[in-house]
Amino acid sequence: MASETHTSTEYIKHHLQNLTFGELPDGSLGLAQTAEQAKAMGFWSINVDTVAVSLILGAIFLYFFAKIAKKATLNVPAGGQNFVEMIIEFIDDSVRGSFTGRNPLVAPLALTIFIWIFLMNLMDLVPIDYLPGLATVLGLPFLKVVPTTDPNATFGMSIAVFALVIYYSIKVKGAAGFAGELALQPFSSTNPVIKGIFIPINLFLEGVNLIAKPISLSLRLFGNMYAGEMIFILLAIMGGSFAAASMGGSSVLFGTQILLSLAWAIFHILIITLQAFIFMTLTIVYLDMAHQEHH
Repeated sequence: MASETHTSTEYIKHHLQNLTFGELPDGSLGLAQTAEQAKAMGFWSINVDTVAVSLILGAIFLYFFAKIAKKATLNVPAGGQNFVEMIIEFIDDSVRGSFTGRNPLVAPLALTIFIWIFLMNLMDLVPIDYLPGLATVLGLPFLKVVPTTDPNATFGMSIAVFALVIYYSIKVKGAAGFAGELALQPFSSTNPVIKGIFIPINLFLEGVNLIAKPISLSLRLFGNMYAGEMIFILLAIMGGSFAAASMGGSSVLFGTQILLSLAWAIFHILIITLQAFIFMTLTIVYLDMAHQEHH
């Protein structure tokens, strides 16, 4: 039992470990061969698999949409054009329903966020051992193929959104208007003394609310996708145990594992789509709030 526990623990750690590039113990630059080496590389290390998979999926998204756009016709759309137009119409309706200002950046940004995050989440449906196994054959110690299970990726996207929120808040309201929004809400008074007392309280409350936006945006996506990946890993471990048991005639166990994996994969399609939609919708809402002037 101890041996099985150890094997399962190592299996989980291996599948949740990123392929990390950074400074090795001897001072040279290279790929970490163990989780301990990856941890020792510190802040300036790079999760190569997260970056590579994200860029590849982004390139696939741009290539597919650009190809459809070049072949688009005014006739009744069919095939890929019909699919792309459905997505664009869906994004356009979402933006119109949540964004009250006028900004030509918001709709393309919402489209990019939704499709890119969906594709990154979709990697969670690739059988858990296929790509890491291929990486091992190629000599790579680790390969984590779902970028959104890496908090560096989700925080990177949320910080980019946060930067846009700050930029448009200052652009639309002015530096003084934005500062006043933070200092004079939600509590206000016509009495100068009471107003002065309220200012630090407002700054604290609004500051926490402002900082909470990118944190909640990133952690929500990361937490849901990380949990989903963990369940797939546990199902794979269960499958290995059931497969061993089926050799003794207990094929029912192996069939049960297949049904559980299939059920979770089908349910997970809803999760990966919903998480992409939530990230996109919150981005639109936050940008809408940044464009609203308070008097």
